[in-house]
Amino acid sequence: MKCIEDEIPFEVPEGWAWARMISISNDLPYGTARKSTGFGNVAVIRMGNIQAGEIDYTDLVYSSDEENIRKYWLNKDDLLFNRTNSAELVGKTAIYRGNIPAIYASYLIRIRSFINAEYLNAVMNSGYAKDYCNSIRTDGVNQSNINAQKLGNFLVPIPSKFEQEKIATRITQLLPAILTIQMNKQAVNELVNKTKSKILDLAIRGQLVPQNPDDEPASILLERIRSEKEKLIKQGKIKRDKKESIIFRDDDNSYYEKIKNEVHCIDSELPFKLPVGWAYERLGNICSVARGGSPRPIEDYLTDDENGLNWIKISDTKQGGKYIFSTKEKIRREGLSKTRLVKCGDFLLTNSMSFGRPYILQTNGCIHDGWLVIGDTESVFQQEFLYYLLSSTTMFNTLNSLAVGSTVKNLKSESVKSLIVPIPPLQEQAAIAQYIETIFDAIFPIEKSLK
Repeated sequence: MKCIEDEIPFEVPEGWAWARMISISNDLPYGTARKSTGFGNVAVIRMGNIQAGEIDYTDLVYSSDEENIRKYWLNKDDLLFNRTNSAELVGKTAIYRGNIPAIYASYLIRIRSFINAEYLNAVMNSGYAKDYCNSIRTDGVNQSNINAQKLGNFLVPIPSKFEQEKIATRITQLLPAILTIQMNKQAVNELVNKTKSKILDLAIRGQLVPQNPDDEPASILLERIRSEKEKLIKQGKIKRDKKESIIFRDDDNSYYEKIKNEVHCIDSELPFKLPVGWAYERLGNICSVARGGSPRPIEDYLTDDENGLNWIKISDTKQGGKYIFSTKEKIRREGLSKTRLVKCGDFLLTNSMSFGRPYILQTNGCIHDGWLVIGDTESVFQQEFLYYLLSSTTMFNTLNSLAVGSTVKNLKSESVKSLIVPIPPLQEQAAIAQYIETIFDAIFPIEKSLK
């Protein structure tokens, strides 16, 4: 027997009690890992079918494996807990209402409880449960995980059987209204996202703020960068990149790329024409691009060693956020050959599962191979503008087209180096970023109200 006073998250009404999930469930088994097909005897519920506490049956796969069907058969009122997903989605839970015969896949845990399923489903979709999942999830390179043992330790507030049924009845009565509200919130949220996407699209096309003819053209800025790089090459401080090229707009208003002594038109590679004073350039010609290092063994992680380096993981980010200020863990300085060092001001791009999200580093540290780092940006980009450029749908779609892999997308550093980016004059970059910030600040209260 031990005291768990410090684990109790809040006071419950008189007559209620606390119990761990494992003590109110038969067991917490994982689902089938066998391959499903497009047709078969029973449906296989996967993590994508779990939506807002309910199961979405519009995108199903099937199984005819008799052994699997016997072992993973779902009963009405079973709950399905998503144990592996992105950091934002891991832990989502839905109730199986027996609509169609089904089993469940390996990224799910079945909860077959002794208490009212409707009530427990409400608990598992509450902010309290989400906070618990965030506190105990294990974050890997590509995804987050919550195992059955950690789920089993979850403390469930339990009212009397009569009150469980009363709460469940009330939830069932309110469910149509709740779903309507969720659909309306989703529609507004989609509108907000489309509005923000459109603003970024106008920004990177030079249609958000007027051009100032007195601003130094980007072509002159790029020429100065090339000249400085040439000096460093002659001094032997850096090596010449064999793939380096020059992009220019000729008198016929078309864009050309010169690689060594060869010149060819690249209009077909460009998403849009640029305003006067802007220029196109491949990212690798003006910035460094590299992939993170290999993950370190867990025994090399530190939590309170001031001499350690910040170990920057995707779990240190916030979706929709812009900066990474601090990390949850540190890593030993010894034997850092397997990792890549990064510094304040570098840009990180998420790779793999949470693909293509940019962040601006506000700390020094090291990264694993779930990241791509874009460095040496300060001479050509205003920091905030580059963030919004990389956040735009146009750049994301281009990166997506460069990625490899069918199930999980990955970007190679050479592919990101080949990305052609629009470059405004530095003064205009600052004006664009400030204008975007003003509009997004006005939209933020609407976004906040939708959460």
